[in-house]
Amino acid sequence: MPRFRRGRSSPAHDPPQPRFDKRFYNMRTIHDPAEFRRLCRELRAALENSQPGPLRRLGFVPTMGALHAGHLALVAASRARDQATLASIFVNPLQFGPQEDLARYPRTLAADQAALSQAGVALLFAPAPEAMYPGGFSTRVEVEGLSQRLCGASRPGHFRGVATVVLKLLLLCRPETLYLGRKDAAQVAILRRMISDLNLETSLEIVPIVRDADGLALSSRNLYLSPGERATALALSRALRRIADAYARGERLAQRALAAGRAELQSPALALEYLAAVNADSLLPVEQLGPGALVALAARVGATRLIDNFMILADGEVQL
Repeated sequence: MPRFRRGRSSPAHDPPQPRFDKRFYNMRTIHDPAEFRRLCRELRAALENSQPGPLRRLGFVPTMGALHAGHLALVAASRARDQATLASIFVNPLQFGPQEDLARYPRTLAADQAALSQAGVALLFAPAPEAMYPGGFSTRVEVEGLSQRLCGASRPGHFRGVATVVLKLLLLCRPETLYLGRKDAAQVAILRRMISDLNLETSLEIVPIVRDADGLALSSRNLYLSPGERATALALSRALRRIADAYARGERLAQRALAAGRAELQSPALALEYLAAVNADSLLPVEQLGPGALVALAARVGATRLIDNFMILADGEVQL
């Protein structure tokens, strides 16, 4: 019988005490890419001098800010494993379409700096768009095929923007480990493929979805929701639960299980973009639910686009 594992409701670990050179004891915020690269190198050298050996030196958590407990769970995962944790806050214009919410995306830098400092981050990179994409910038990174699936089908160019900025960030800080949230499952698949294809010396750690007590997956865009819209948005997690329950009862045909979830998504206040069962690595549709399957959905509640998903793990356990 399949088991269920719920996503986290709060960061899993209290950050340990800093374990590196006192120059990096207090978090530093950097805006210039060249300075960020230099300080990452100095931090790595300080760590190697203080504790020689094949240790996991640097973990990296890229964000767009407007931080919530899901972001802090990524930081906590790195603080539990790595000698030092790096983070970035950058609302990346390359991943927004012309009619999307770039201009109104929440920007809460002061509060985010305080949260990351309290969580034990060593270096925070918070560049301006012109620092990342100076005049004449003309390079893009695209993972073909994967980038056109799930969210990529309705957001052309979105994952090209994601891959471009993440590769730039990884080349600047060169971490051993990149921390991503399971909620962005398509992004996880695309960046895993990019890292593999380009032989980057960075591994991925995927942290489970963090949910509010009522089941809503945490998202910076939840700030857009009115109380009524937030109540409507709970249909997303209810739909996933219905599908997971069908799987737990023995249903393996993907379309039958998905039909159970669609019944929760019939509100006129909710516009379903997709509800799909796919392979978590290829993002291609699967006919049978089982280990390695991802059930994902995207919908608009009012003007707000939300995503959610669950995974079936290798042991058959559902991670919702």
